[in-house]
Formats: sequence, structure tokens, C-alpha cells
Amino acid sequence: MKKNTTAIVADLGGTNIRLASIASTGAIPEHIHTLSVGDFSGLIDCIEHYLSLVPAAQFTQLSIAVATPVTGDRVQLTNRDWGFSIEEVAEHFQLHHLKVVNDFTGLALSIPLLQADDLQQLGGGKANPDGAIALLGAGTGLGVSGLIRSAAGLYPLQGEGGHVTVGATTARELAIFDEFNNRYGHMSAERLLSGTGIEEAYQIICLLDGTPDLGLTPAEITERAINESCSQCMELMQLFCHWMGVVAGNLAITLGSTGGVYIGGGIVPKLGEYFVKSGFRDSFNHKGRFTDYLSAIPIYIIQAKQPALLGASYALDARFEKLGISHHRG
Repeated sequence: MKKNTTAIVADLGGTNIRLASIASTGAIPEHIHTLSVGDFSGLIDCIEHYLSLVPAAQFTQLSIAVATPVTGDRVQLTNRDWGFSIEEVAEHFQLHHLKVVNDFTGLALSIPLLQADDLQQLGGGKANPDGAIALLGAGTGLGVSGLIRSAAGLYPLQGEGGHVTVGATTARELAIFDEFNNRYGHMSAERLLSGTGIEEAYQIICLLDGTPDLGLTPAEITERAINESCSQCMELMQLFCHWMGVVAGNLAITLGSTGGVYIGGGIVPKLGEYFVKSGFRDSFNHKGRFTDYLSAIPIYIIQAKQPALLGASYALDARFEKLGISHHRG
């Protein structure tokens, strides 16, 4: 770490936390390390460990993009029993400025900073430079955000769209969704469109088919779907791509996102050509009288490495003071 480092930035998810250092607000993150959240008791321990991995430096700011709503001092992860106090972290490290935003709000902030080779376009035409931008992505959970145009430039949305209610479109989907509903009392998009959702939906399909549940991980399920070696895995991933299209189309038509739809997260970018050739785009376009409207919207798969860290860096800009929670000392 360079001696002029002024901030540490972090992308805190339900499975991993990625940490890096920056020399100034909005700078490209350096010295990136990925740690398993389950290996640490809290955020302070994670940061202390990170500092032991990089050359010593002074930092006075910390910016965190975290996978949960940010509403008060206590930040609790949605998909893990793990959290932290903003004030406690700030006091422990004697920070002048601690910024906390939702992880997909942070990812949205990175979108204007991405380069052409960071993106893979999947259908549609040219983005409307004045249109809203939609963002979603499946990982441990399902993140949703976007960007709207304002006099001061693009400004990110803060929401929890991954928890919208979804409904079945076929008898088979109804059977699968009913099982989720029986277990949780609510069928949200995240229940299917996430790593944990993939695993549980596979179990449900095996239950409905009367076939053995092999205890496959999400990575093993996607691998078997791609190489066509498991019919339950194949059906599940076809359903996953279809519902990504349905949910993305709903988001696009709700926001009027003629500026494009961006897909991030840890799952879709890794699916490569399987996702490109899937029914995703057809499901996205399929909105009756608004099919032509959606067909013209470009969709971009984010292929950049660690874009949420770049967004966390940008979140320290004074323009985003009211975004998430800003803790100042002195």
C-alpha cells in the first residue's frame, strides 16, 4: 500500500468481503484481497486482517458497499447472521469519514466509470443517453438498483427489488413456487435468482420428480446444466435464465430504462455463452404490447473485475453525501 493511501474500500457480501486501498476519492482500487466472511467474527477483524496483508499506511476514510439495506447504525447482512456498528468501526479506526451504502448502489455508481471492454452487450439497440439505467445481479442474493438522470448527473437508486413477489407462468413453475411459498410464506425473486436459490430450487425439482437429491452445490448444478448431464439441473438453469429475463424486463419497464439494463453479480457473468444463448432475452422482451419497447433496450453483462470496489471509491465523493450513511468525526 502506498504511503499516500487515504481510504480503504470494501465490497461486503453474504459470502465474501473484498477489500482494497485507494489514494484518492474515485481512484482505481489497488491491493485487492478477498476474504471469507465466515472466517471472521466481524468487520473490524476483517479490516485488521487486511491491514496485515498489505504494507503499512495511514488511512482516514473507509467506504463499504454492503449486501443489505442501510438504514441505521447497526448493519446486518440479509443472508448471514453477521453485522457491525458503523459508529464502533469508525471509532476503532479513528476514521474521519466512514461511508456505507448498499452493495448494488455501489455497483450502480461504477457503471459510468466502466469501459467498453468491461461490458458484453446482449441484444437491443443503442442506449438512450438521457434514459434511466437499470441494474440487477444474482449472487448470494439478488441485488437491484439503477441510475437516474439529474441536473447534477447520474444518481443511484437505493432499493431492495430482489424481494419483489414473483408469480408462476406455467403449471410446472406453479408447483415449484408453491413449495417455496409453503416454506417461507412468500415467493420472492431472490428465492430463485441467487446461489442459495439455485441450490434449494434444485432440491425442490428433485422432490417433485421423485429423484435423489445429490446435494449439489450451485457451481455443480450449473456445470451439469451446461454439459447436459442432469435433467433436473438443466430444467433449473433454464428456469433461472427465464426468470432473470422476466425480472429484468419488469425492472426495465418500471424504470423506463432506455439507457440500458446492466447485469452484474457473481453468477451470470460466469455463465458465459450458456446465458447468451439461453431464453433470457426472449423472456425479457416478452411483455405483450411493450415487446417492441423492451426489444430496443440494450442489455450489458458486466465483465469488469471488482466493479463494486470502484463504486465504493466513488461513493466518497461529496456529491453522494446523502447516499446511504455518512459518519464523520471531528
